[in-house]
Amino acid sequence: VQLVESGGGLVQPGGSLRLSCAASGFTFSSYAMSWYRQAPGKEREWVATITSAGGYTNYADSMKGRFTISRDNAKNTVYLQMNSLKPEDTAVYYCNLRRLSLNYWGQGTQVTVSS
Repeated sequence: VQLVESGGGLVQPGGSLRLSCAASGFTFSSYAMSWYRQAPGKEREWVATITSAGGYTNYADSMKGRFTISRDNAKNTVYLQMNSLKPEDTAVYYCNLRRLSLNYWGQGTQVTVSS
């Protein structure tokens, strides 16, 4: 299993970013995928999940209405569109696969929201 995140960077408050996670080494279209984040000095927290076919999504309360998770099974890629970003969204964002009771993580991509 390999998960490679990209798309992070520095953005001003109120701005937008789209993160991507390219997956390989497993049958991508068969599994739900999630995004997590970890801010400095804090525990990793769940952000959003999308089902295998993309028909159902779920979000942490603080992200509802601002973040959108989506996937392209033809490209083995899951996305996280982040709008109306706030300084408290600053964190390393990780793509996650949970398969057979094991968690797989990418290396993460840094998102910094600052003026």
